[in-house]
Amino acid sequence: MSNSPLISYTKLSPNCTKPRNHKIDTITIHCTAGNKNNTAKQIVGLTRFIEYDAKNGASCNYAVGGDGSVALCVDEGNRSWCSSSGTNDHRAVTIEVASNIAGTEVNEAAYAALLNLVTDICKRNGIKKLVWSTSKNDRVNHLNGCNMTVHRDYANKSCPGEWLYSRHAAIAAEVNKRLGATATPTTPSVPSSGTTFKVGDEVTFTGTTHYTSAAATSGPACKPGKAKVTAVSAGAAHPYHLIAVSGGGSTVYGWVNAKDISGATTAAKAVAAGSTVTITAGAVYGGLSSARGAKVPSYVTGSRRYTVKQVAAHNGVQEALLSELNSWVALSYLTVV
Repeated sequence: MSNSPLISYTKLSPNCTKPRNHKIDTITIHCTAGNKNNTAKQIVGLTRFIEYDAKNGASCNYAVGGDGSVALCVDEGNRSWCSSSGTNDHRAVTIEVASNIAGTEVNEAAYAALLNLVTDICKRNGIKKLVWSTSKNDRVNHLNGCNMTVHRDYANKSCPGEWLYSRHAAIAAEVNKRLGATATPTTPSVPSSGTTFKVGDEVTFTGTTHYTSAAATSGPACKPGKAKVTAVSAGAAHPYHLIAVSGGGSTVYGWVNAKDISGATTAAKAVAAGSTVTITAGAVYGGLSSARGAKVPSYVTGSRRYTVKQVAAHNGVQEALLSELNSWVALSYLTVV
């Protein structure tokens, strides 16, 4: 079994099980919760990785540094001791990514290198498509095609931190784009109007069910009403991800059937410098500070209005700097009023 050609340093850990007992079919991303500027070499040189400890020792297959460097810690043919679950680690390639102590910030270079590494792992191991789910049950039981797990699934930890956790859907989407992944082989629902929608469109959601992934076979109930399209998975069983618009009556927050969407087919007013906006409940802060990924307080969201000072991309996400808050928020959480 080969290792990634992207590695620039190797320091093999004695804390591993040889060989792994399951075919690689899962990706598990971790955060180091230390110094976001640490190199991959520094990460694999941590005491918990290099000193053998049968009870408390740790390791990972790869480490990604804050400078974008990649190091090998455990050969892909072996199981790392990384996720508090032998069952998971026997089938997963585990990746430690340099982050700050709270796991709320990762350097842009590290994120870019992570995308390259995950793409390479998938190509070499025959993983044709990554599937992320916000449902822990889906993840740990590999339901609905889910093949991405996180450390918090198996232990009382926040790993991989909110910065990386909140981007797992985006990571899957970008890697799948690079893989040329085909749509889930199910019959997708069709909009009643025969139209399609784009990210940013405000629509009327007429359904009563939302799903944790675009390929899920079942999902919890929710209320219909006004919502915003925040992601699209063309050809999937549930191709649109919606977030309820404050005051619109809906409680939707997930993937939905296209036939359950009606209303405006043109995008909502574009957010630009000078726009007056409101913030959707559930939003998180953006920018590049340690506050990135932290939840925006409920008293800030809803009907309160803010002025956009600037629009810029951070780590591949389009965000707006709001004058009254002096904080960045992703455009997908903003509505022009």
